[in-house]
Amino acid sequence: MIPKNIEEVTNEWLSDLLHTQVLGQSRTQIGQGVGLLGDIYRVGLKLGQTQKADALKSIVVKLPSSIEENRQQAVALGMFEAEVRFYNELAPSAKTGLPTVFHAAVAPGGEDFVIVMQDLSDLVMVNQSDGMSAAQADAAVKVFASLHALWWGHAQRDEFDWIPTMVGPRIEFVDDYLAQVFPSFVDKFGAELPPGGLAVYEGFIGNYAKINQQLAQRSPWTIAHQDSRVENMLFGPPGSGQVVVIDWQGLGRGPGAYDLGYTLGGSMEPEVRRANESQLLQSYHERLVDEGVEGYTLKQLEEDYAHSHLMGGLATSILTGGAMDLSNVRGRQLIDTMACRHAIAAMDHAGVERLAQFN
Repeated sequence: MIPKNIEEVTNEWLSDLLHTQVLGQSRTQIGQGVGLLGDIYRVGLKLGQTQKADALKSIVVKLPSSIEENRQQAVALGMFEAEVRFYNELAPSAKTGLPTVFHAAVAPGGEDFVIVMQDLSDLVMVNQSDGMSAAQADAAVKVFASLHALWWGHAQRDEFDWIPTMVGPRIEFVDDYLAQVFPSFVDKFGAELPPGGLAVYEGFIGNYAKINQQLAQRSPWTIAHQDSRVENMLFGPPGSGQVVVIDWQGLGRGPGAYDLGYTLGGSMEPEVRRANESQLLQSYHERLVDEGVEGYTLKQLEEDYAHSHLMGGLATSILTGGAMDLSNVRGRQLIDTMACRHAIAAMDHAGVERLAQFN
């Protein structure tokens, strides 16, 4: 049975799932305005007298968004099913960077799903508006390099056909849909964009698939997160290098630079990014090499990274800003921050000039 809402996450259901007696629970919704496509709860557990009583004091339960508009958007893009399959089929091969998942299931049709995972509240979540520090960004790019290296050059195998590509039908659907919701995005956020930012978004509209295609034709493929902003990461103590990446609903197959541009472009203050960008790219590349990736130079990464600022960050800002319910003040602030930072990052890397070739 897949719970349709948090009320159906009963003591009996959890007892069967966790193979221990759950006598009671407390629920706190977390991530409002952050998890736009899902409702996320921290569930405190009162267990019977078992060896797990101390180790399993709380869990996190993720369910589809209770906002119907957001829920249907995720269903249309196959995002619930993708995240469940990622945790069940791919995550076990990763040695670092992912949470422990106790259960992940999705109903036929992909409208109902549930993920039960470890509670990582002892780690640090960075507010997107504040942005990552240079040290946090360095830890993040190294973890993404380790994850990307797992599937580097292998993501086009038949066994991964269930994962959408960055050049396939999903991107073509999104490309068309972005044009439809762009006027709404401009109406809500256009006045907040930095000078020149609106021109970047105007040049981007109608070209998302072509931009992705250009990078995909020249760069090795891996499995990418595609929503690798800082609020989908949790950080360990300073100096530990620990980063746990969550929310794999939007995963796709294509160049790893997609995640790199998305992460640094949208999750750092522009001044901090500019001051540390070169070193962060070097850290990512060095970790790729350490993990066995060959034939991909730092120079190629730098060019792919520059190109990547015209990809996911701009698309996500338009899609969420123009199409989703942002009645939550926190959600609106999040999109405003992302839209501005991604526009600035694109302009920092000759985005207007790069876009001219597509228009």
